[in-house]
Order: sequence, then C-alpha cells, then structure tokens
Amino acid sequence: MARGTANVPIQHAGSDETLWQGSPLLLLDRLSGAADEREAIERTRDVSFGLDRLLRRDSPVHAAIDRKRIVAAGHSFGANTTLILTGAQVIRDGKPLSFRDPRFTASIVISASPFYGETDLAAVLAAVDVPTLHFTTTEDTIRIPGRYSPAQDRIDAYAAIPTPRKALVVFQGGPHNVFTKRSLRNGWPLNPLVKRATAEVGLTFLDLAHKSDPAPLEDWSETWKPILAAAPTPFQVDPRRWARKRRI
Repeated sequence: MARGTANVPIQHAGSDETLWQGSPLLLLDRLSGAADEREAIERTRDVSFGLDRLLRRDSPVHAAIDRKRIVAAGHSFGANTTLILTGAQVIRDGKPLSFRDPRFTASIVISASPFYGETDLAAVLAAVDVPTLHFTTTEDTIRIPGRYSPAQDRIDAYAAIPTPRKALVVFQGGPHNVFTKRSLRNGWPLNPLVKRATAEVGLTFLDLAHKSDPAPLEDWSETWKPILAAAPTPFQVDPRRWARKRRI
C-alpha cells in the first residue's frame, strides 16, 4: 500500500506463472491456451469475482474501499484483461462480446499483448473511455513460440483508444518483461529503475485521473527524463476545478 492506494493481485489459474513450469515440449500448447479467447474471458471473470468478494459487506476491507476510485491494472495478457474490463470488445456472430465491469474508473495498461486474430484495433477499443495510462519500452517485443509482437503494437493500442483522457510512458530500452518481478540478465541498472519509476508514475496518474492534479505527473516526467524515450502528457483537466481544490 502507498498513499492510501492498495494493490490486490488476482490469480489466473491456467495463464499464470505455471505456464513456464512442466515439460518444455508442451510449452507451446500452454502458451497457446493462455492466449486463447476463452482464457481471456475467464481472466476478466476472475477479476470481477475478486472485486465482488472485496466489496461484500462481510469483507474486512469493505469500508476502506472508495468505490469511485477502483482501478484495473495488468501487464501483457493482464493488460488485455484490463482493457476488456474497461470496454474492449469484439464482434462474434454479428454481436458485440463485452465483459466490461463498470466499477473500474481508470486503468493502467502495461505492455499490452495484441488482440490476436483481430484486424480492426480501433473497433475493439472504441468503447474504452476511462482514464488510461499506457506503458511500453523501445525494445518491448514479444517473442514466444507461436506469438510475435513488435513494440509498435503497444503504441498502436494507445493510439486506438478514442478518449483523450490517456497518457503514454515509453522507457528507453528494456524488454517486454522488464516490468515483471522476474530478474533479468544484464538488467542492471535499468531494471530496478523502471520498476521504481513505474510504481511512482502509477500514483501520479491517479492524482490526475481522480483529483485533476497534473503537477505530480509533470514532476515525475522531469525526474525520470534520463530513462524516458517519451514522457506522458497530462490530459486535459478543468483548470477551474483544480484551482478550487488548491484554494481549499
């Protein structure tokens, strides 16, 4: 927990770290299963179920949760889950397939995997309208058996979201898993710096999304300029609203 913000990780059986366990000969099958559309749907249900449990009146944290400031966040496949929970949808049999959870008021999208098999990204992301913070790096390439995705895919996902209430962080260098807890060979000193910067900017983004305060995000960009290829631009807020807040 930091500054009143708590992180609640959700376990996704079938597409978690167990993918890397077991016989290497079956790795491709496990990865293909994790990227399957049905698994993506199950991940969204996992998250909504977990939130249901947290918000129950008999939950020990029930009273501590601000229901107007619940944020979805995830990395790679988890970032796709985040986008689906906040409006991403596909068309199946002529009908939109949506698993949006309206309780999420903002999202943090870290190195989102592509929506494999979808050709119209703008249509998939057209309904994502909550404030969204995107992360990637200049070397954010996905290379796993049967799946390849260049760093530009992360930029394209950011660009396809129609709401102006979005921001993009691009770190200079660092592979796709630089944001994860796994240690990287030859990752020093960038690896721990990216992790620390990511944690910090997430909180500054929430100041902007929920408090209409752009100053922390601007300060963050100045502090971390040496490792940034592109700094996030604060989206438009109502200056009169923020002026009133500063006077209080």
